[in-house]
Amino acid sequence: MTKVAIIGTGPCGLSMLRAFQQGEEKGENIPEIVCFEKQKDWGGLWNYSWRTGSDEYGDPVPNSMYRYLWSNGPKECLEFADYSFDEHFGQPIPSFPPREVLYDYILGRAKKADVKKYIRFNTAVTNVVYNDNQFEITSLNKEKNINSKEKFDYLVVATGHFSVPYIPEYKGMNSFPGRILHGHDFRDAEEFRDKNVVVLGSSYSAEDIALQCYKYGANSVTIGYRNNAMGFKWPHGMKEVHYLDKLEGNTATFKDGHTQNIDALILCSGYLHYFPFLDESLKLKTGNRLYPPNLYKGVVWQDNHKLFYLGMQDQFHTFNMFDCQAWFARDIIMDKIKMPNDSEITKDINEWVEKEQKLEDPIQMIDFQTEYTKDLYSASNYPKIDFELIRKHFKDWEHHKEEDIMTYRNKSFSSPVTGTVAPLHHTPWAEAMDDSMETFLKAK
Repeated sequence: MTKVAIIGTGPCGLSMLRAFQQGEEKGENIPEIVCFEKQKDWGGLWNYSWRTGSDEYGDPVPNSMYRYLWSNGPKECLEFADYSFDEHFGQPIPSFPPREVLYDYILGRAKKADVKKYIRFNTAVTNVVYNDNQFEITSLNKEKNINSKEKFDYLVVATGHFSVPYIPEYKGMNSFPGRILHGHDFRDAEEFRDKNVVVLGSSYSAEDIALQCYKYGANSVTIGYRNNAMGFKWPHGMKEVHYLDKLEGNTATFKDGHTQNIDALILCSGYLHYFPFLDESLKLKTGNRLYPPNLYKGVVWQDNHKLFYLGMQDQFHTFNMFDCQAWFARDIIMDKIKMPNDSEITKDINEWVEKEQKLEDPIQMIDFQTEYTKDLYSASNYPKIDFELIRKHFKDWEHHKEEDIMTYRNKSFSSPVTGTVAPLHHTPWAEAMDDSMETFLKAK
């Protein structure tokens, strides 16, 4: 029987498991599946932990999730086509849920599909080589400290790329008397109440961590950008300046000459695509971009069509895009989709990469990734979902952020699956200090 290995049980790994389970539901014979998960629980980054640094076994903690995180995009844009929010919660819920609510939703589908039986928890993949048309996978059972070797016909890498932080260095860090951390280790904005905080970065984590610090009482929040400012209308007490030049004691000096008294420096400097367990010939090497090179349809490894990567893109679309990738990978594994020849594969990859290189703003990027996702969607039997509505929602969301970065989470969107219009949340985001599921789901 064909054997498939999946590494990771975050949203991507769970999408892959659900894709196979859907096939089985429809009466198809699916391969033998083993899913390796190095954490003791599933959900990937959404599996929030207080831990930073190392886990109890000495392994690096993969989680970048923090308390008080709320979705920074409309939930309707990430809804599963086969498992709506209405189905899971039994009622319409607002468009921007906190992490506990989204985590419950992700796991709700996985539990309904009964895919836990395929997962080996606390089991880290330590080495993968490809020989004689098979992947030889070495794994470590962390609880029992037992190594195992097994052979598989296909491999799906679903480990994500937001768990190994990129940490730059700046002049004066060694003698800075305050707190320095990467956004990966940020857990609780309360820590920075009454502090002068500098956040370095200009992407989603910088935007959200800066807003978190402001919301929970930081004295000031200064965002240092390297290339382009986010350019939002920040509230009083927040500002953007050109990148950090140096630290001298508690003074930060920026490239534009601005100086700022500083108690804490938070590096939102991004993450590395990092696959130390893979042989060099199998390893994806890329920065954070909408179309990583060497992946056919953003999924299939160009040099080995038995190897698949899920969710390796920079992302507007998330869960339902991962689903489309997983359904596509499943159908190649189950021989429903035939791979084209090498020249056609190269041509297809190059066309997407060339399109990506011409993108100039977020609206064009939304269009690009929507077209990419629709291309995958058309190739499989992923259930009906309105990607044109999702495209519109993303563009409206961008405009809402430009109008007021503090209030965009108070808006309402409609489901691309059920059509349900989300109710407004009972408390504006800036005033909602309790992020528990119980409080969020309470009616007005």
